[in-house]
Amino acid sequence: MHMSAKGFTVAVVGASGYAGAEVVRLLAQHPELTMGDLAAHRQAGLPVGQAMPHLAGVAGERTLSEIDVNRLASHDAVVLALPHGASGRIASGLSEVNPDVVIVDAGADFRLSSSSDWQRWYGGDHAGTWTYGLPELPLAAGGSQRSNLVRARRIAGPGCNASAVALGLAPLVDLVDTSQTAVTLVVGTSGAGKSSRPDLTFSRMSGGAHPYSVGNAHRHIPEIMQSLRTSGATDPHLSVSAVLVPMTRGILAVCTAPSQASTATLGGRLREVYHDEPLIHVTNAHPDTHDVAGSAMAHINAVGDLDNGLATVVVALDNLVKGTAGAVVQSLNLAMGLPETAGLPMVGLNP
Repeated sequence: MHMSAKGFTVAVVGASGYAGAEVVRLLAQHPELTMGDLAAHRQAGLPVGQAMPHLAGVAGERTLSEIDVNRLASHDAVVLALPHGASGRIASGLSEVNPDVVIVDAGADFRLSSSSDWQRWYGGDHAGTWTYGLPELPLAAGGSQRSNLVRARRIAGPGCNASAVALGLAPLVDLVDTSQTAVTLVVGTSGAGKSSRPDLTFSRMSGGAHPYSVGNAHRHIPEIMQSLRTSGATDPHLSVSAVLVPMTRGILAVCTAPSQASTATLGGRLREVYHDEPLIHVTNAHPDTHDVAGSAMAHINAVGDLDNGLATVVVALDNLVKGTAGAVVQSLNLAMGLPETAGLPMVGLNP
């Protein structure tokens, strides 16, 4: 690796999408990571300030470049923020040109260890499996996924919904029955991406709530089950339903599973596991997406319903920061030997 005047250079592929642009926003404020090439497909050739006016103050004079593997591979790290199925070919080319370049895929291509799961939930050829980029995920043998990310060279960024559910349930796998888990995801419209769709127009979204991927249809289900197995669950099964609501960013994951644990026991376990985690706050009140908007924080709370033998875990996070771009930068920090929270906003917006 080489260092620029500010630090390590990071290129972003797919910089004009919501996830890629959020990575650029975080890089612009990072003390050690310098934004390099900002590459795009359809918007290549446009000034950054035109394609993404909110970045005009930090990258407005730059131009979105074509995707050139040789140029990209000259950076210390490359972030791929592309639709699923698009990262494998570019990653292969980068590895061929520069085996030492750090690559973080913000998409789904390298998250799953099972090729059959990939084919069932996404379709097409499975690109492979990289180190999973959720540092706080508890490991069944002790410790956390953080240890696997230190100096990693190929990192699979986690899914935003998968992160919310896994962070809430993983510390509790011996206190709740993860084989009978029901999850409702309340999600903001940015989670649906930047493409124009009739169901995302203001007249459809304003004042409404729109269920999608109801039951056993959400693509993050195998990723969540994989994370829970990593944390010690033996036979996790989930029914996941998502509801799109008229907020721009945010996820509120409400996870319910059979349990005989009290509120005090559940909260005590969450605090025990996460007490040293700078980006996770175990709350006394129910988490609210307003409190984490714009931040790299996850807020978690659990309630034991002893009358009905159920535990409910609620997690709030910003899908674009903690759920995507913040997780990318957090993993990059670990891979580069930098302070883990460098460049990450830890304070939410209010109001």
